Amino acid sequence: MGAMAANSVFEAGRLGPIELRNRVIKCGTNEGMSRKGLVTDELIAWHREFTRGGVGMTTLAYCAVASEGRTFRDQIWMREEAFDGLQQFAAAAHADGACAAIQLGHAGWFSSPHATGTTPIGPSATFSPHAQCRARAMDESDFERVTAEFAAAARLAVAAGFDAIEVHCGHGYLLSQFLCPWNNRRRDQWGGSLENRARFPRQVLRAVRKAAGPHAAVYAKLNMEDGFSSGLVAKDAIEVARWIEADGSVDALQLTGGHTTRTPFFVMRGEVPLRDLIKNQRHWMARLGMRLMAPFLLKPFPFEEGYFLPRALEFRAALGLPLMLLGGLTQLETMERARNLGFDFVAIGRGLIRDPDLVQRLESGELKGSRCVPCNRCIVEMERGGTRCVFREKPGELTQLGGTFPR
Repeated sequence: MGAMAANSVFEAGRLGPIELRNRVIKCGTNEGMSRKGLVTDELIAWHREFTRGGVGMTTLAYCAVASEGRTFRDQIWMREEAFDGLQQFAAAAHADGACAAIQLGHAGWFSSPHATGTTPIGPSATFSPHAQCRARAMDESDFERVTAEFAAAARLAVAAGFDAIEVHCGHGYLLSQFLCPWNNRRRDQWGGSLENRARFPRQVLRAVRKAAGPHAAVYAKLNMEDGFSSGLVAKDAIEVARWIEADGSVDALQLTGGHTTRTPFFVMRGEVPLRDLIKNQRHWMARLGMRLMAPFLLKPFPFEEGYFLPRALEFRAALGLPLMLLGGLTQLETMERARNLGFDFVAIGRGLIRDPDLVQRLESGELKGSRCVPCNRCIVEMERGGTRCVFREKPGELTQLGGTFPR
């Protein structure tokens, strides 16, 4: 290759106290490979494809800060029993020259009582279609306890060797639920005005920042908008981002959007693999419910390369702290454009699931972009033994719907 271009995705970059070898982050995408709430060898091997393939940092997706915050039984949740596996995960990333991030969250209103054995909690007492029960509104003891659980999870992750903590404040998870007027109907200090709705997420971020210590990076995955009229809108999200920046609790923001309950495909865009999603439901009533409700719950959003970039530029103009851009970044040209527009890092999910060695192949000039097409069948595979690209079966082969195609 020739001389590296200014603001290249291939140049090293600082994220708070840590340095990444380049500006490409494998973002958190549920893997479906944990068992009994623990890291598995399969999960580590899956992430090593990305770290060996050249990413600057890989992200261990959604780890619940407590058992009650899980959405399915095998989901990783942070406790001492998980420490050894977490340590092995971080060590494997480091052995490949990459950094390791962990995504910490609490599902709140749509936690699964079948997985947790507890009633879901949320901003307000409302019926949760995901949990199929009525969530209870958090009380003062819950705010104190959950904040402490986020902090304890951060301490455990740092002790296990993780370089960065990602706090999930998006996609309709608990902290996002407080920001969302549709979820948060409170009229006390935790709801009502935007400042009150942002109080709990800001409190959690400050607690995580303190718990993580001086040597780990902390960033928040923050919705720019929920994607429906009664959800969080961009104007309010920018104000929340300004407050978070003023708090000094994060080293960066990873900008995203969408609400798991109302607009799940707002963040992914592209095709809705409805037939396969229905087949994945294990009980006939669940399949029937999915078939009846899918037209209302699974609204499609058209895919465009870099689809979050226009909205993210509004945040770039309003903020001074580092920003990570995600959303349909498959082409090198788009990634480099984002860097030159002021985004410090690019975060990629499906493009890397399709081509785990994408960074190396982009830098060598072998590829100009990922070969991912937004069919979204990779998310269906999570329920079939682990997230994978249906076009990528074996080295040297592309397999889809029973057909094999040469690479």
